[in-house]
Amino acid sequence: MDIGALKPADRHIEGVVEMMLDATRQYDQPLTAERLFSWHASLFPTGRRGMTKIRAGAWRDDSSGPMQVVSGPIGKERVHFQARAAKRLDSEMQAFLDWFNANADIDLVLKAGLAHLWFVTIHPFDDGNGRITRAIADMTLARSENSPQRFYSMSAQIRQERGAYYDILEETQKGTQDITPWTEWFLGCLGRAIDGAQTTLSAVLAKARWEAIAGVSINERQRLVLNRLLDGFEGKLTTSKYAKLAKCSQDTALRDILSLVERGILARNPEGGRSTSYALAPRP
Repeated sequence: MDIGALKPADRHIEGVVEMMLDATRQYDQPLTAERLFSWHASLFPTGRRGMTKIRAGAWRDDSSGPMQVVSGPIGKERVHFQARAAKRLDSEMQAFLDWFNANADIDLVLKAGLAHLWFVTIHPFDDGNGRITRAIADMTLARSENSPQRFYSMSAQIRQERGAYYDILEETQKGTQDITPWTEWFLGCLGRAIDGAQTTLSAVLAKARWEAIAGVSINERQRLVLNRLLDGFEGKLTTSKYAKLAKCSQDTALRDILSLVERGILARNPEGGRSTSYALAPRP
């Protein structure tokens, strides 16, 4: 949405969003080469990766050499992975798509991990393979739940753990055909993604339970401090901390706090004297 005076969203970010929405909202639709090409074209609308021209919306052709994942300075490069030759892509991708769209007798959560590994190992595009394979995994997880509603993001969790992700990926691709370590890591990452979502949702629900505050007459200083408490305030709230947060005197801070205590919004902690502190009162 265009908003005056604000920087417009990066088109590449829009492409990722469009791809993820299509993957999860249309999770029950077949995954086809054309659909993958559309996702890829949305990621690279200019047909370029920086200054380099790439084949957007088409399989790579290896015209500039074999597809390799490389790190390190020039002259001391380390090849982490080399993908299959481009001439094999049509048959490799057809096998992948046939398997992905088939109603195979496999748990869909396990299938999400296997699909992720298989696609990123084929590495069919010049660039964007990681983003697309994460979309495929999220699509499969949506199928496993039979719902387009996403309360957690495997893609976001993998990005958070990208160091461990690249390590297990390289280990699996260079090792034997035993994918047990990869599957264990993938399931663990999924569990952490769900745990993270639960933490976020708990915070949101905690705030929702305080919606009644909106109907209570409180001043802006009180609202500011209460929001800080709801967002996870570190330590204990004292009059001096309140005064610092609200930029007011300690006398004003004490009056504000006592008013909130009287209304049952704050509660005094057991400690007294100079250690007197306050916390959000338990909600029913």
